[in-house]
Amino acid sequence: MGQVRGFDVSQISGVLIVCGHYGVGKTALSLALAKDAAHAGKRVTLVDLDVVNPYFRSSDQAESLREAGISVITPVYAGPDCNIDMPALTGAIVPAVERAQSEENELCIIDVGGDDSGAAALGRFSRTIASAPYEMWYVVNRYRALTRKAREACEVLFEIESSSRLSATGVVANSHLMGDTNEESISRSLPFAREVAQAAGLPLVFVCVPATCSDATRERLSQEGVDVALYAIDPYRQTPWSN
Repeated sequence: MGQVRGFDVSQISGVLIVCGHYGVGKTALSLALAKDAAHAGKRVTLVDLDVVNPYFRSSDQAESLREAGISVITPVYAGPDCNIDMPALTGAIVPAVERAQSEENELCIIDVGGDDSGAAALGRFSRTIASAPYEMWYVVNRYRALTRKAREACEVLFEIESSSRLSATGVVANSHLMGDTNEESISRSLPFAREVAQAAGLPLVFVCVPATCSDATRERLSQEGVDVALYAIDPYRQTPWSN
């Protein structure tokens, strides 16, 4: 008998890396996890390690994150008030990782840039990260170009692991269609997510669902007898033409 349950963010601690293909929703997920974990009482640091994509970074939300009590480490020359596309890494990352490794109730979320190019920046800190247990979640989107087949998604994962010199510990399904995401599209994406997880030899940690259709999705998957954890997040990135 399947069981649809909610994902408990309060159980996360230590170092959590969020990686994946370009445009799968890594940053939206990282922001949601950071805010929910802080709300649950965690001391959260969010590291924006995306030095590849200048268009949608965690850095853009730095002010609202800090208002929520979240420490934010951003690349130099990154953020809403800077249009210089030459972000560089700061010296604050290693201390944040070490603090999360040693202090109870501390969480360091690292939002990594897409594919192996983005993961190369992560590789600079691989030795420090690997010195203690960590989580590295590979985010997949069934509807994202170039990773619509499990084989393609696994190839990207292999490239990310090779470039970062770190190993993924779980798969997260974030198969969204922006504003058109609903319970049907999420249900149709589940076999893909399970196939990727099985091929990679990793657990499917949870399935992301927009908060606007979380109840409908839970009901549908329960009727289908699915055994899965759901994580409701806020709407996805707003494009200039959607306003």
